[in-house]
Amino acid sequence: MNLEQKCRQIELLITDVDGVLTDGGVILSNEGVESKQFHIRDGFGLRLWRQAGFHCGIITGRNSQVVRLRAQELGMDIVRQGIQNKAPVAEELLQKFNLQPEQLAYVGDDLIDLGVIRLAGLGIAVADAVDEVKAAADYTTKTPGGKGAIREVVELILKAKKVWNDIIQTY
Repeated sequence: MNLEQKCRQIELLITDVDGVLTDGGVILSNEGVESKQFHIRDGFGLRLWRQAGFHCGIITGRNSQVVRLRAQELGMDIVRQGIQNKAPVAEELLQKFNLQPEQLAYVGDDLIDLGVIRLAGLGIAVADAVDEVKAAADYTTKTPGGKGAIREVVELILKAKKVWNDIIQTY
């Protein structure tokens, strides 16, 4: 199956956070307050994904109040934090939404993401992912993590599904 055919099957988009929705940097204040920087195009891309009627979510290895707030702001269906073994959580989510693995797209950047990259019908590595993730992925973005990679993925899938033009007509 080619990339466009894989994209057409996707109903659920799940992403890692650090290194995908962010550039991987974490800022800690002297008081221990964590900050992260998110790219506005990724956020808007996820809103477009939801506008098209599809589910999206986060599975991340870290726990962060900032991530919870960003996911809430974007109306994401799924926020699972502190997950070191992500594949079983992805399988649980597929069951929850009554979907098959080929209907899942997952975007990751590091070794912790390999299990879900391999499970997903469309495994995606960001441009600056580690080599092992790129090797396992069906697609590697041109854009690095935290710089609009998720927006690139959303456009790729929605264009393959032939719904992109309908969505942009609302703007």
